Amino acid sequence: MDDLQIKPILESILFVSESPVRLKTLLEIIPEAGKETILEGIRTLMKEYEDPSKGMELVEVAGGYQLRTKPQCAEWISRLKKAKPVKFSQSAMETLAIVAYRQPVIRSQIEVIRGVDAGWILRTLMEKGLIKMMGRKDLPGRPIIYGTTQGFLELFSLNSLQDLPTLKEIQPPPAEEEIPKAENEAEVEVEAKAEVEAKVEVKVEVEGTDTTNVNRETSTPGEAPQPEDKVE
Repeated sequence: MDDLQIKPILESILFVSESPVRLKTLLEIIPEAGKETILEGIRTLMKEYEDPSKGMELVEVAGGYQLRTKPQCAEWISRLKKAKPVKFSQSAMETLAIVAYRQPVIRSQIEVIRGVDAGWILRTLMEKGLIKMMGRKDLPGRPIIYGTTQGFLELFSLNSLQDLPTLKEIQPPPAEEEIPKAENEAEVEVEAKAEVEAKVEVKVEVEGTDTTNVNRETSTPGEAPQPEDKVE
């Protein structure tokens, strides 16, 4: 089977599937095509859907491949489906982030980090299909172990948990006003230092002046300079 034959087959399979299709599944559906042929067909489709005139794109997400509408078309699609965008409260996002980065994790560990009860938030996230029970920990009370689902990867367009941003990447950058402030402080420090150095130079010049010549120039003509008083 060549690329011209595999491409429309792949496109039709991905179009009717409601969830990402794994490579293993594609090999089972199209056994007459080899792995390399399927991968080459997928790469060709991805390249074609990059065309700005296309309203769809082929993405690799949640360990498989899926045809999705492009983000710039969301406004018109929402008018058709009349669906509200998915929104999360601050507490739900914090809990979901803890589960995503700390999994496998139990409820008590989440509550220690957040400092509040997390029971109802965990239930809500499970109802939305974003987290799941992975088992029970071998501790008194056999607490439930939580982890994220494939639905979590699909919602956040992640191929795997390794695609989660690192903590360094999500830290906010320094405030812009702090940079000019630091530069101004450095300029003031340089100016102050230059002013001090100038005063020191003037003082050195004054102290090094010959006082005898100064007295001679300031004395009255014909009048001898008076000797300095001696302290006994």
